[in-house]
Amino acid sequence: MLIAVEAIGWIAAVMILAAYALLTAGKVDARSPLYQWMNVGGAAGFIVNSGYNGALPSAALNVIWMGIGAAALWRIARTRGSSTSAT
Repeated sequence: MLIAVEAIGWIAAVMILAAYALLTAGKVDARSPLYQWMNVGGAAGFIVNSGYNGALPSAALNVIWMGIGAAALWRIARTRGSSTSAT
């Protein structure tokens, strides 16, 4: 179990760092689904890892981080849905 939790934590770190690197390099936009999914997935992994290790402040931060990403994805989907059905 410990190895799985550590792997999840490292994958989460790579996802969030890659998202930030892509954003900084101008390869993705902050409102792109890819960027938001990378942040949501990374935050979910950090929640698992930090929760398992008892790092509750980190887990709480990532719950909020994940919520922000989920809200952004909801807005993106809603905006795309309304722009395609307005004909």
